[in-house]
This record gives sequence, C-alpha cells and structure tokens, in this order.
Amino acid sequence: MHPNEALILRFYDALQRKDGAAMAACYAPDATFCDPAFGRLSADEVGAMWRMLTARATDLSVVASAIAADANTGAAHWDATYTFSKTGRKVRNRIDARFTFRDGLIASHEDSFSLWRWAAMAMGLVGALLGWTPPMQAAIRRQSRQALEAWIRREKGAP
Repeated sequence: MHPNEALILRFYDALQRKDGAAMAACYAPDATFCDPAFGRLSADEVGAMWRMLTARATDLSVVASAIAADANTGAAHWDATYTFSKTGRKVRNRIDARFTFRDGLIASHEDSFSLWRWAAMAMGLVGALLGWTPPMQAAIRRQSRQALEAWIRREKGAP
C-alpha cells in the first residue's frame, strides 16, 4: 500500500471515530479544501470544519471505498450517513474525493456530491423542489460558512 493510501485510510478512520483533530492533522499547513456545501476553504478553515462536523455528529457512519493514491494524487469514494440536526432528517451523502499530496500530507482535497440530492434528503420537499436552484444552493453555502465562522470564533475564545 502506498503511504498516501494509508493517509487516506487514516483520514476516513478518524472521521468514522469523529476525531476532527486527527483529520486536521492529515492536512499540510497551507492545504485547501473545496466542496459544494462550504465552497473553498483554507487549511485553518478545513481543520475547523472537520472539528465542527465531528463534534456535532451524533449518529455519523462513514464507509470509505475505492481508495487509491500514488506519490502525487489520490481518490476515494465515501458514504456518510447521519441525521441532519436542523431538520432531524436522515441523510446518506455519497461523495467522491480527490486529493493531492505534499510531504506526506494532504495538500488539496476536493469533495464532490449532488447538493440538490443532499438538500432533498436534509430538507425534505423544499430541498427536493428548490435544491437545484442557484439561490437555494447559495443559501446552503452561506449557512454552512456562517456556522463555520461561528465555530472558529468559539475555538478562539471570541463571543
């Protein structure tokens, strides 16, 4: 197994254990992250995002598969099943991840999934009807970013 494959396995194992700090430690100091819900994040933001998501997860289940990596790039598929706390609805998000590596750490990470499909599961009829629209997707990203910014302020001890 290539060391970067082992890194991806360690990353998803930490997610399954809800260990956001261990996940953040897998990233290079200047890493980037991007997904449909949060948009593009810096390394500090991505670490905070994983700490926030794992701290709030009550019934998270993660199954990673199709993990492959070489010295420069990697990929994985992962399914996350959890209850969306705002609505109490069950979500099973199917995600494809792409990675680049530098010095044994994740340099960039991009998750792709259908935000419309996620919205339908998380928000019910409203998400199913409007989740494909740019305004609804922008609202989801805005709420995700606001939650992350509030989490970062709390981690720094600010009100």
